[in-house]
Amino acid sequence: MYRVISSALFAGAFFSTGAAAASLPAIKTSANNQVPACATPGRLMAFAVSRNSRMADKFDAAATQYMRHGEALKLRWDYAFFQMLVETGNLSFTGDVNASQNNFAGLGATGGGAPGERFDNLSDGVKAHLQHVLMYSGDHVTDPVAERTRKVQEWGVLTKWQRRLLAKGPVTFADLTRQWSPSDRGYARDIAAVADAFYGRFCNIPDPRPQLVAEARGTGVSIDTTAALPNNSQESGAKGRQTAQKAIADARENSGSERLSLGAGSIGTAMQANTPSSTKSTPPTKFTVLNGAGNAAPEKSTSETTKTAFAVGAAAGAGASAAMPGTKDATPASTNCRVWQASYGGERAVIIKASDKDRTNYTVLDVNAGREQREVAAYIAAYAKNGKSLGTFNDSNTALNKAFELCPEN
Repeated sequence: MYRVISSALFAGAFFSTGAAAASLPAIKTSANNQVPACATPGRLMAFAVSRNSRMADKFDAAATQYMRHGEALKLRWDYAFFQMLVETGNLSFTGDVNASQNNFAGLGATGGGAPGERFDNLSDGVKAHLQHVLMYSGDHVTDPVAERTRKVQEWGVLTKWQRRLLAKGPVTFADLTRQWSPSDRGYARDIAAVADAFYGRFCNIPDPRPQLVAEARGTGVSIDTTAALPNNSQESGAKGRQTAQKAIADARENSGSERLSLGAGSIGTAMQANTPSSTKSTPPTKFTVLNGAGNAAPEKSTSETTKTAFAVGAAAGAGASAAMPGTKDATPASTNCRVWQASYGGERAVIIKASDKDRTNYTVLDVNAGREQREVAAYIAAYAKNGKSLGTFNDSNTALNKAFELCPEN
């Protein structure tokens, strides 16, 4: 195993040698032992890069995999991630284990140049580490990825130790460190120092990539085939085009050429209220409120009615309610619906369906080619909880025509 901690961080860790080790949480999650919502893959990877600016691109999804497998195994995967940074020297791999092995915990690397186990890919390597950690908690791991985990279980290496600890309470990461590396008295302190560095600083910044939460949880963009866009008649299609063109023309006359939000006058205010001022550095999705109730022209100027909404990491990480929570089936002919347009600046467009109380919202979201899933996932996580993508279009005009077929104006 290889462990590195920078001299500055190491020096700062001396203040809490015993306290830090004692503060390490239990390995398994519980009602009172949850991963904080601010520990998102986006923030964790920003933290990792801040400690190793030369980190290989192949590890960019490391925190996403830790969250995915960690939540499935119901353990404190955030501290396993911190342990991984200690073990790998912040993913620099300058010890016996090299980067190509995807071995994030030195499994099988017993010293003296022994490189340890090799895993086929990033996901397997992360899962192997987390399974090994889970084994220390006293849980039996079924079909372990790592040979080391299988042997420890078969040979009963930890059985007596686990029974003794479990008689007193849940096994903690501090307990793990004393058994994992008994000769390294500073191991728990090193992990605690990394955790303190992250939670003391990076929890307070906007999530640079909030879409990674949806990716980790497998709730990224998917096409809802049960709510697929209908093959409407030519008459219906023509009506949709006419409605879209009229709404856009009215909006541009009253609100300028910003990206358009078609239909509801209240959602801009709701989004503004749900958007912390601290997120101004996040790439925005712009909305211009227009075509409100009764198609009345906006009373405010363009600058006053232009709302900027951000895919806020905290909302995505905590699953907080945003501007358009819930999803309900909508009848295309219903007038209790609104059509919106939002933009990440791309040429392609996706229709997102979501419901807010008794109103169905159809958002035409302009997305960038190659980043469609991430951008839609970020939008849904922040502003359309439980929303669904109904389809992808080559341009926003085509998507708007379809949206107005689903939600005709009066």
